[in-house]
Amino acid sequence: MSKLGNLGAKLYRGEVGYDFIGKRKIWYGVSILITITAIVGLAVRGLNMGIEFEGGAVFNTPKTTASVSQAQESAEKASGHEAIVQKLGGDKLRIQIAGVDIKKSDQIKDALAKDLDIKGKIDADLVGPSWGEQIANKAWQGLAIFMVLVVIYLAIAFEWRMAIAALIALIHDITITVGVYALVGFEVTPGTVIGLLTILGYSLYDTVVVFDSLKEQSKNITKQTKFTYSEIANRSINGTLVRSINTTVVALLPVAGLLFIGGGVLGAGMLNDISLSLFVGLAAGAYSSIFIATPLVADLKETEPQMKALKKRVLAKRAAAAAQGESAEGPKETGEPEDAEPSKGAPAVVGPRNQPASRNRGRGRPSGKRR
Repeated sequence: MSKLGNLGAKLYRGEVGYDFIGKRKIWYGVSILITITAIVGLAVRGLNMGIEFEGGAVFNTPKTTASVSQAQESAEKASGHEAIVQKLGGDKLRIQIAGVDIKKSDQIKDALAKDLDIKGKIDADLVGPSWGEQIANKAWQGLAIFMVLVVIYLAIAFEWRMAIAALIALIHDITITVGVYALVGFEVTPGTVIGLLTILGYSLYDTVVVFDSLKEQSKNITKQTKFTYSEIANRSINGTLVRSINTTVVALLPVAGLLFIGGGVLGAGMLNDISLSLFVGLAAGAYSSIFIATPLVADLKETEPQMKALKKRVLAKRAAAAAQGESAEGPKETGEPEDAEPSKGAPAVVGPRNQPASRNRGRGRPSGKRR
């Protein structure tokens, strides 16, 4: 951990760093490829919508020794529709069947009790398709309102270019998360919607942290000739990189526990719905804040005439320094003003100064004192 802390301090001070902005075309290409894959998966496979959105019935059985395949075969035979069966806690079953009304529900319960040899009562919950449609519409409305408010806030707190970049990063994260749901085939429930709305805040968190650092470091940027805007943006990413990694890992660990242990081992269906969207969304949000949002801001900012002029001055100064045999990387950060000239005259003292011994001082006198 101390090594990671030292690395973070060096990144923050600019002593080491990685050129994220310079390689932005690679990140753009990777993001486009992932997004296209998600869209194709969504178009080909579609989303596995739960009964909360399509309407149907959910049957919860008491303790039974029947297997998932036996319950699925019995439910599909009794209902005439496709059934989704999940194991709950190792000895209970949750059976979902779309397009089932009240009369059909009673027949299915009787058939399940007979075929699976269930002695206890089977609970049945019916959901109408209109209720699911209302939930979906409210979710879309909430998403639209959230994005509008985010754009307005970021435009006021920072600037409109950062607001546009953050919006693109949010759309990127949502598209990837929804595409993963389509490819994996997980059921989309109200828990999924809750997870999607939750990851928007996490995605914005890392983005705003980088933007705040970039805003602070780019103050009076046109009054210096040391860095271009893209280089300052890259320093901002490196300065907050370890913090972003730490917060993302800490957030992903409990979500991974929900997904792989709660959903996979214990078989809790609702945990699967929420944890998958959170897991994918958190990872995509951390990626987009570093590789998408900030490089987009740099690209938009570099189109300004002031930033173009600054870049020309910076490159011209470095070319002149290189021609004089100085470092082409610009002056080193020594705490001196950037345009300060090196001191002329006496050479710089390196190491402790040795005082010359006094000549003939105290020679021949026992006390060594002068009279």
